[in-house]
Amino acid sequence: MKRYLGSKKVMRIYLDNSDTFEGKPLWQQLLMRIKEEGMAGATVFKAAAGIGAQTELHTFEIWSLSQKLPVVIEVIESEEAIQNFLDRYDSMIGEGLVTLANVEVLRYKNVSRERH
Repeated sequence: MKRYLGSKKVMRIYLDNSDTFEGKPLWQQLLMRIKEEGMAGATVFKAAAGIGAQTELHTFEIWSLSQKLPVVIEVIESEEAIQNFLDRYDSMIGEGLVTLANVEVLRYKNVSRERH
């Protein structure tokens, strides 16, 4: 598991849950690509509210049939793996924000991998 420890990068992709690619939710399509690339992992967060690129408020409304809510995909990996991913799949993101920041991974435990 030492491969995952130390200085890494955290990429965050900010989207709306209504964004699609080839008729499927964009966050789901990107998550599948992250898995296919063999990246260490990813987490998708669905937010309760946010302000988008056009400063439009996106929030949960109980009476609304369609909810346009912020979604964030977070990936912790090497900078090289993240850049390779973005080079391949950036064109899928029609509108959104991608950030990259430094992170220090102190522990990574995966019982199923440690047994092998």
